[in-house]
Amino acid sequence: MATEREQLLELYRDLRVADVRDGMDWNGMHGYGSLSTEIRPLWRTRAVGIARTARYLPFVGPVPKLTPEEYTAWQGWYYNTVCTYPWMEEIEPGDFIVIDESGVNVGLCGSNNGLAAWQKGARGFVTNGGVRDTDELILQKIPFWSRYCSQGMVQGRVQYEAHNTPVAVGGVTVYPGDVVIADGDGAIAVPRKIAFDVATYAHQEFRNDKAARRRMYEAEGRQLDDSVK
Repeated sequence: MATEREQLLELYRDLRVADVRDGMDWNGMHGYGSLSTEIRPLWRTRAVGIARTARYLPFVGPVPKLTPEEYTAWQGWYYNTVCTYPWMEEIEPGDFIVIDESGVNVGLCGSNNGLAAWQKGARGFVTNGGVRDTDELILQKIPFWSRYCSQGMVQGRVQYEAHNTPVAVGGVTVYPGDVVIADGDGAIAVPRKIAFDVATYAHQEFRNDKAARRRMYEAEGRQLDDSVK
């Protein structure tokens, strides 16, 4: 028997962000769930997953005056003690990584750790901060929604605070276990406690839209595509 997690991933697998927005509205959640329009996809794609959250704060403290050789050692220390990624070891297939970077323009994720998380089973990423190595992430087809395309590394910019805890991203509180859906329209988070009810009405609107557009396709002899089949 499928677990609740597996059931939700299957329920939301084909839904668009717009359908899920409708499902939220049908449940009286008009003012909740949609992340800020400042958070946009790196490339036109879609992703669905279960929220795994992490929170980072702006770095507190001066960056020491170092030679380039000393900086090499210091940046390694920074990664291992100040800006760590403990959530990476806990990723499960179907996770959607939701990172609160406190709005800092910094590349907390990039082509390397983005691919590593993907290989562990992450199916999407969203952050109110930045992402870097964006050309490679697009080439690798890693689904990523962010506020910034960043250049800088994390050293002297952000520090790890917590993971598997509620986070605020794009004006929405996202809890671990919420359902996250993202596509070209942006991203939306569905509270776990109403996720089945939201899916019911999201599918209602999805079916109605698909059927209406299919009739128009057929009326003008347009070749059917996956959006109407």
